[in-house]
Amino acid sequence: MFKSFLGGIHPQDGKKLAMDKPIETMPVPRELVVPMGQHIGAPCNPTVKVGDMVKRGQLIGTSPAFMHADIHSPVSGKVVKIEPRPHSGMGSCMAVVIENDGLDEWADGLPLTRNWQAMENEEILTAIQSAGIVGMGGATFPAHVKLKPSKPVDILILNGAECEPYLTADYRLMLEEGAKIITGTQILQKLLGVKRTVIGIEDNKPEAIKAMTQAAQGTNIEVAALKTKYPQGAEKMLIKVISGREVPMGGLPMDVGAVVQNVGTVAAIADAVEHGLPLTERITTVTGDAIAEPKNLRIRIGTPYQAAIDYCGGFKEPADKLIAGGPMMGMAQTTAQVPVMKGSSGILALTRKMTEHGVEQNCIRCGRCVKACPMGLVPSMLSILSERQDFAACRDDYGLMNCVECGCCTFVCPAKRNIVQYIKNAKGFVRAEMARAKAAAAKKAQENEEQKGAAK
Repeated sequence: MFKSFLGGIHPQDGKKLAMDKPIETMPVPRELVVPMGQHIGAPCNPTVKVGDMVKRGQLIGTSPAFMHADIHSPVSGKVVKIEPRPHSGMGSCMAVVIENDGLDEWADGLPLTRNWQAMENEEILTAIQSAGIVGMGGATFPAHVKLKPSKPVDILILNGAECEPYLTADYRLMLEEGAKIITGTQILQKLLGVKRTVIGIEDNKPEAIKAMTQAAQGTNIEVAALKTKYPQGAEKMLIKVISGREVPMGGLPMDVGAVVQNVGTVAAIADAVEHGLPLTERITTVTGDAIAEPKNLRIRIGTPYQAAIDYCGGFKEPADKLIAGGPMMGMAQTTAQVPVMKGSSGILALTRKMTEHGVEQNCIRCGRCVKACPMGLVPSMLSILSERQDFAACRDDYGLMNCVECGCCTFVCPAKRNIVQYIKNAKGFVRAEMARAKAAAAKKAQENEEQKGAAK
């Protein structure tokens, strides 16, 4: 049995609401809203204009920035608007609004039929990049960047833990499309040249473990049953548990020779490499005690949350909170008109009886958050310093930027302090300061170059 990691918690998982619901393909709505920011990195710029006719899989957004992921039309139809629209993570974001023509025609040449085993590694990487694939567990890191590590790697870890409460999209994907996950995994083995490959699944998902073990027969891919504990699915936790290696503070998985990918990402990679299909749909869990009929949906990017909720019978009780993602790391929304994006693993609607948190009080120095923190931080001090707006101390003295924002600290706090929110606020301030400093340095360098040129 694999060892566990430091800290962690055991929240009520709520997965019974949707875990036995097979994946359904949701009808495509009349209008889709496709944000130009669906990934970590620079937002894309639209490559289409109002009035253009587009087809499914056609490029509609790109960027010259290294850190970005191309965006493609999820449907055939007409571009009716390009304007800022509600966004589940950014508040508002420029989006291409497409009126569905009902034909669902693919862009010319799609889908393809390719033998990935005969492809060169650069061809594989280009296929992944061209498809606009990002980390689909919620991190949305551009896949082609992660799959070209600048350091040698010898272990590939597939994240099938899905430790976030309520969410069952990855679970159903492993049950129903295990063969595709294995194909995608073999493609990554070829690309990375790793010595060992492990699919990590929490032991509260025995059917998924069985399904993936059967799918992996005849390959050198291991399937590991991991102890059920949140946040088992965080990549640093997976690496520690499966390989025994510890990613250094401020480091990346490649620093310890590892690459981690979500099972949904790997399935999308199989589609991209074998068939040339861009990322235009994903599996999303629509669930929560406020939803009439929780489901796991194959849903087009750009579908408004409200349309997905309506397809699941709407609200059976008033929803006190609508969350993009799960209850631990998800983000509360102010409107159901935000669209499904590449990283939308779940749409969660909870009633008041599930969200009631209690009145926030002063920290009582009990240390429960310290014990629960999987990163070995002191969340109580980070929250207090953030409250005082002493962001420098958060960063320099208490390892602020190493927080993975898992929410364990808030979950265990008897004083009902919103610890992780204080930490997120501090991190946002520090990132803004870093961006300003970088911009100032670039401006100064440019001025120096101009002065040198004038002197000549």
